[in-house]
Amino acid sequence: MSIPRSIAALGAFTALAVGGTVAFGTTASAAPNVTPQGVCGKAYKTVNSVPVGSLGTVYLTYNASNGKNCVATIRTNPGAAKHMSAYIYVPATDEWAGDDGSFTSYAGPGYVYGKGYCVSWGGSIDNVYVSVENSNCAALKERRTTEIR
Repeated sequence: MSIPRSIAALGAFTALAVGGTVAFGTTASAAPNVTPQGVCGKAYKTVNSVPVGSLGTVYLTYNASNGKNCVATIRTNPGAAKHMSAYIYVPATDEWAGDDGSFTSYAGPGYVYGKGYCVSWGGSIDNVYVSVENSNCAALKERRTTEIR
């Protein structure tokens, strides 16, 4: 009588394990839907962006309630980890922030206080680097650069 009970228990455990794999398998393999607000926070509104070739986009966001800017580099097609970066710099205050490493979908966030200041920002995916200098201020003309290394 203990053998049928063991077989029944094994069957129940197997069904649970298979059911758990089916129930959780699709969620775990789904590609993330990453947005600048998902990386920086809901209060951050996109104020500028620059494409990183066809690989993704670097986004500059701003939170009017605290005066902070945030930068994030987001891949067009998440997948295997690639070298990515995101940076932001305020020349007037010499404050900067960034993120650099191997990531599957995004680099960042990087936050600086930028209210009333020009900012320089950019990022990279793989071997494509972009930068935007003197951005989001009326005083200077913005300069954009894309470089493949």
